[in-house]
Order: sequence, then C-alpha cells, then structure tokens
Amino acid sequence: MLNKRTIALAIALCVPMFANAAGDAAAGKAKSMMCAGCHGSDGTAIAPMYPNLKGQNAAYIESSLKAFKNKTRKGGMAAMMYGMAAPLSDADIKNLAAYYSSLK
Repeated sequence: MLNKRTIALAIALCVPMFANAAGDAAAGKAKSMMCAGCHGSDGTAIAPMYPNLKGQNAAYIESSLKAFKNKTRKGGMAAMMYGMAAPLSDADIKNLAAYYSSLK
C-alpha cells in the first residue's frame, strides 16, 4: 500500500518533467521577431494568406512547426515555412508555441 510520503515523492519527481513540457513564452517572444514579417508582431497576420498565430493552440503550433521543419507538411506557404522552421531547435519550437498561445 502506498503511503503519503511515497505519493508526495512521486509527484515531486514528476513536476519538473511536466514543467519542461511547456515552453518559455518570454523566450518565444524574443524568437518571434523572425515570424513578424508575415504573422505580425502580435501574431495577427499581415495578409489573408498567412494564418494568425495569436491565441492558437500550443500543440497545434508545435506540431505544425515540426512538420514544416521535417518538410512533411504540404500546401499553402509550406515551401517558405521549410526555410523558416529549419533552424529552429525543439526548444525554440516549444517556446514559440508557448508565446503565441499565450496571446489573447
């Protein structure tokens, strides 16, 4: 039978893992300057052919950027996004997703 100490220890060991799952919105904001030319400085697209990123679901942004980086997403402006996503690290992608999803 599990006692309170065992449960507390298990939770304490898992918290850092979950904290690292989310990105750093402040770091994402700093990195977002490269996105502003098309997606706007506040995540609101400057032209109808570009999607708004402001308030978008973080998991969606992350999966989309990974697909662009891996060149598995096709259509639309995918070819342009391949070059934009290529230099992004996994941490950069998480940070950008955290930043844009935090905007209201």
